[in-house]
Amino acid sequence: MPVLGGIADDFTGATDLATNLVARGLRTVVTLGVPAREDVPADVDAVVIAVKTRTAEVAEAVTTARAALRTLLDLGCERIYDKYCSTFDSTAQGNIGPVMDALLADLDTPGTVVVPAFPATGRTVYQGRLFVGSDLLDESSMRHHPLTPMTESRVRLLLEPQTRHAVGEVFHQTVRRGPDALRAALDAEFADGGPLVVVDAIDDADLRVIAEATRDLPLITGGSGLALGLGTATSADAPVERAELIPVVGGHRAVLAGSASAATRAQVAHARNRLPWWKLDLEALRTDLDAEVAAVVEWARARWAEDAARPVLVYAVDSLADVEPPRADGGEAASVLVERALGRCAARFAEHGMGGLVVAGGETSGTVLTALEVTRLRLGASLSPGVSWAAGTTRAGAVVNLALKSGNFGDEDIFTSSWERLA
Repeated sequence: MPVLGGIADDFTGATDLATNLVARGLRTVVTLGVPAREDVPADVDAVVIAVKTRTAEVAEAVTTARAALRTLLDLGCERIYDKYCSTFDSTAQGNIGPVMDALLADLDTPGTVVVPAFPATGRTVYQGRLFVGSDLLDESSMRHHPLTPMTESRVRLLLEPQTRHAVGEVFHQTVRRGPDALRAALDAEFADGGPLVVVDAIDDADLRVIAEATRDLPLITGGSGLALGLGTATSADAPVERAELIPVVGGHRAVLAGSASAATRAQVAHARNRLPWWKLDLEALRTDLDAEVAAVVEWARARWAEDAARPVLVYAVDSLADVEPPRADGGEAASVLVERALGRCAARFAEHGMGGLVVAGGETSGTVLTALEVTRLRLGASLSPGVSWAAGTTRAGAVVNLALKSGNFGDEDIFTSSWERLA
C-alpha cells in the first residue's frame, strides 16, 4: 500500500518526481489523471497523480487537485507531496498558490514548506531568490516563457499575489544549522501566522535537512528535488534495484520534441547529426494537419525499413526564430498545432510497431500520452536528473516504453544515448 502520494501539475513533472522517488528506493507508479482505486497496483510505495493544471483556469486547477488529494488519502497515503515546476512556472493568479491553499485547508494542517530547489538541475534558492544555474530566475530564459514569463526571482514575491496566506522565509544559514534548528524556525513561522514558508536550498545536503525537519508534516510542496532528501524505502523487499525494474518492450523507436526550450533545442541539434529527422512544417499543419502527419508516418516507416532499431526524430523548433508569436486573428496557436500533430504521430507510430518513445516538453508529453491512451506509468532507471524510462500501460493493456522530459531537462545527447539504458 502506498505511503506517499504526489500531485504533479503536469505529466513530465510527475515523472520527474517519480524518478527521484525511485532513486530513493520507492516503488512508484504515475497515473495519468485521477485514477480509480482499482487502477493503482498494490505493490507500490508511492503514487504520483499527473494532472494538467499548470496553465489551467484557477478554479479547474483547485478542483482537480482536491480530487487527486481525496483519491490519495483513500488509497492510504500518509503524506502528500504537492509538486510544481522547479522554476516556479505560474502567473500572478496561480496556480501554485491556490492549490497550496486548497490542500492546506483540506488536510487541516498548520503550514508547509515551499521548496522549488532542484540543485542537480541547477535550480537553487538562496536568500529567498530562485536561481537557474548562475542566473537569477528573472534574468534567465524563463523571463521570456510564452505562457508563464518569470519576471521576479524572489519566491515570496511570486507566491504572495497567488495565496490568501502569509508567506515566510527561512534562509540558508538556518538550514545549515541542521534539522532541529530548521524545525524550530518553521514552528515559529507557523505560530506567527505564516503557513507557507520558502526555504533555501543550494545542494542535496540542504534537501536532506529540509526533508528531515518536515518529516512530520502531512503536506510538503516543491519541485521534485526535495524528494531526493527523503529517507529510503523502509520495506526490506524494495531496494533501489527492484524499484527500477520495468518491462522492456521491443519494436521501433522514436523521439518527439515539441519543446522550444534552450535545452531541447541543443538536444535536437545534437540528434540531427546522428538520427534521421523530420521538422514539422507549420504552414503544412495549418493547411492539412492530417496530410502532414501521414507524410511523417510514411517517412518514419521507410526509415525503419532501412534500420528497424534506429530511432527517428520528429521535432518543431530549431531556434527561437521558429517560435511563432500569438496570432492576432485568434487562430490556433502554433504550439497547439504541434502538440496535436505529435500526438497523432505517436498514435500512428504505435500502430506500426513502435515500442519505445522519448518525448520532450510537458504539454507535448500530455498530448502524446492521451493519444496513446496510456493510463499509468511504472518508473524505471534514471537517464539524467529528473528523467527516467517508464513502462506505460494503455487502456487496452498494451505496454510501451516512454521517457518523458521537461523541456529544460536532460543531457545534450539524451535523444541518442537514452536507448542504451533499455537493454
